[in-house]
Formats: sequence, structure tokens, C-alpha cells
Amino acid sequence: MGENKKPVGGVWPTVKPFVNGGASGMLATCVIQPIDMVKVRIQLGQGSAGQVTRNMLKAEGFGAFYKGLSAGLLRQATYTTARLGTFKILTAKAIEANDGKPLPLYQKALCGLTAGAIGASVGSPADLALIRMQADATLPVAQRRNYTNAFHALYRIVADEGVLALWKGAGPTVVRAMALNMGMLASYDQSVEFFKDSLGFGEAATVLGASSVSGFFASACSLPFDYVKTQIQKMQPDAQGKYPYTGSFDCAMKTLKSGGPFKFYTGFPVYCVRIAPHVMMTWIFLNQIQKLEKSAGL
Repeated sequence: MGENKKPVGGVWPTVKPFVNGGASGMLATCVIQPIDMVKVRIQLGQGSAGQVTRNMLKAEGFGAFYKGLSAGLLRQATYTTARLGTFKILTAKAIEANDGKPLPLYQKALCGLTAGAIGASVGSPADLALIRMQADATLPVAQRRNYTNAFHALYRIVADEGVLALWKGAGPTVVRAMALNMGMLASYDQSVEFFKDSLGFGEAATVLGASSVSGFFASACSLPFDYVKTQIQKMQPDAQGKYPYTGSFDCAMKTLKSGGPFKFYTGFPVYCVRIAPHVMMTWIFLNQIQKLEKSAGL
């Protein structure tokens, strides 16, 4: 009987939101990885989505779309585990401090900003490995790093460039993650309340609608920061050992001067197609995982 089910104690209630967040993010990544690969190639100036897809299939084969998957999964296991787990804990504490009442949007946004910063700091090494593995095939043969998997990439980065190199580009990564998670996390919680309480939607429609809204705001808020982050992480020194950008602000200013504000939205359709479904699938997988745990009494 239901009365005989004992609540799960120990460390599980504390680690549960982190485990759930990481698992949902990794499942979503397995589906979205090919689109992410095309997005990176577009930002590196290889043409439109159609051109990049055709060139990749012709020159590298279907497996090229899953190049960097190990780094992508490692990134979700660190970044998404930390950000979703942290957001759940922060919002729970904030609701408790608010006498159990729903949080206003600005408080949810602050929780999202904080969770994004923590998650990005933890996941930055895996993110760097992912970007380099995806961009490797676009470099001249002599400059290719030829990483075999995420752990090989991390080992080589430490061996060749030092431990601190794992956080190269961490500044723009953290800022981008704060923008993305502010849009993603706050809008999802707010949308769930609106669809469920104001419109009377059922569970499935609420999750689908709220995750769609969440995906859109995550994309719109984060692409300019993602563009700068990608440029910083993929840059290589010239013959004199000088890098094209001294930092993220320098990259942003040079990009603005050379291409105008819309340059930051290079590849926006593909980015939106990649980010929004990943966000949606993360929330949908998370919802299903929570339902399974509930049915199992966890």
C-alpha cells in the first residue's frame, strides 16, 4: 500500500537533481549532436547548413556528424549535471524563504544566472575539448590536433599547454552559460506556471509548451556569447606567435567593427534549431526520468 512506502533517505535526495539533470542532458545530446556539428562548421565560415552537410557527407562520411560525441557527453555529465542540480536546489531554497509561494520572474532569472555560472565553470574543460574536436577537420593538415576522444583531448591540452589551458575561453563560456540559463531555466518555470495554472493545460501539453518557450529564449539570449566563445576557443597563433584576439571583449569589438551586430547571429537558424530542440528534449527527458523515479518510489 502507498502508506507503507518509506521516503528515500540518505544522500539520494541531495544528489537526485544533479543525477537527473546530467542524465537528461546526455540523452538530449545523443539526438542533437549532428546539428551541433553543422552549427560549429557554419560559425567557422564553411557555408550554409546545406553546403556544410553536403560537404561533410562527401568528404568525411556520416561518422563526421558524431565527431566529438564523447566530449559532448562529458560536457553534459559535468555542465548540465551542475547547472540543473544547482538551479533545483537554489529555487527550492528561494521558495522556502518565500513561504512556499511561487517565485517572481527576476528571482528565477537570478537562480538561472547563478546555476549557469557554476555549471559552466565545472564544464569548461569538456566544452573546450568538444569545440576543438569539432573544429579539427577544418584546419590545415599540419595544424590538426587529431584528438581520438575527449579524454585524449584533455590529456593533450594539459601536456602541451598546461592545466590552466583547460579553462581557455572560460570567461566567455561562463557569460554565455549565464545568458543561456537565465533564458532557459527562468522561462521554463514561468511557462509551466502559466500553461498549467492560467491555461489549464495537462502535463504533456505543459511540458511541451514550456520547453518550446524555454528553447527559444535560451537561443535568443545566448547566441552572441556563443559566437565569441567559439572564436576564442578555436583561435591559433600566427607565425609570430600572436593570437588574433587578446580576449573576449577584443573579439567582440573586432567582430562588431568588421561585420556589424548581425555578425554575432551568424548561423542563427541552425543555432536555434540546435539549441531549442536540445533544451526541449532535456526538459522532456527530465520529466520522464522524474516520472520513472516517482513510480519506483525514489
